[in-house]
Amino acid sequence: MGTDMGTDMGTDMGTDKLHAAKTRLRGFTLIELMLTLVILAILASVSYASYQSLIEKTKISTAISDISKIEVELERLITQNGTLPLNLAAVSIQTDPWGNLYQFLNMSTVVGNGQKRKDKNLVPLNTDYDLYSSGPDGQSVGPLTAAKSRDDIIRANNGGYVGKAEDY
Repeated sequence: MGTDMGTDMGTDMGTDKLHAAKTRLRGFTLIELMLTLVILAILASVSYASYQSLIEKTKISTAISDISKIEVELERLITQNGTLPLNLAAVSIQTDPWGNLYQFLNMSTVVGNGQKRKDKNLVPLNTDYDLYSSGPDGQSVGPLTAAKSRDDIIRANNGGYVGKAEDY
């Protein structure tokens, strides 16, 4: 009797081990795989959105830096020639990070305030020249309060401010 019990227990233990090994080898269920895919998709979409935001911030920083560099080149041209150029043909940077031309307006060639960029109080941003990027949408209109101008990267206060129009 003692021998039979020992044999039965050994057989039961061996069967349990074999059953556990088979269970481990079965793999993942369809629900587990689907749940994993959903989690990966969520992580990918969050990562992509963060990546796009980082790219946009980098482009804005590049445009701000470009405008500052163009200012330096324009100052050099003023020193050499005694006057501002009529356009940006004489400077090295022509296009913004979105592929659009930087916009330039020499105030000495403008009669009245019609073409000048204006702030929310409709006061011209600069007295010497306007220099700006039309931003990601590539569109811009005179006053900064207009929807098409909110994303522009501007120079204001005669160079005292360079940044996003919506932050000015």
